[in-house]
Amino acid sequence: MNIKEIKEMIQLMNENGLTELELEKDGLKIRLKKNSSGTIEQVVMSANPQQVPGAQIARSQSQGAPEPVKNLANRNVIKSPMVGTFYASPAPDAQPFIQTGAPVDVGQVICIIEAMKLMNEIKSEVNGKITEILVRNGEPVEFGQALFVLE
Repeated sequence: MNIKEIKEMIQLMNENGLTELELEKDGLKIRLKKNSSGTIEQVVMSANPQQVPGAQIARSQSQGAPEPVKNLANRNVIKSPMVGTFYASPAPDAQPFIQTGAPVDVGQVICIIEAMKLMNEIKSEVNGKITEILVRNGEPVEFGQALFVLE
């Protein structure tokens, strides 16, 4: 799936007044959802992260070798649902959505991931307390990459 196809999907949504569109092609599943403010949220899912378009680009743009992340096997983590650029706040001069030590509730916006010029609000699917933020503002993230650790 390429950018042209995704733009066509967005145009189809706008022309027909659709609020949600889901498509699966070649093992890649994409869901576009228009929220109440008219912003389109994009979720890309794949059984194999290598199949997600842009995964290789994001990896090659990262600076140096990634830092080894502590063992997350037995910890609660919030992972990136897509490839893109991580933003901790809604604007460069705004306060971050969430900080270390802060409680988080289901449905609370915890960050933004920009993918293909679309700003996607990422909402928590669990309740907890943020113990660690694993990425920095403006860093590229990959599908399934751990973003936050919760207790």
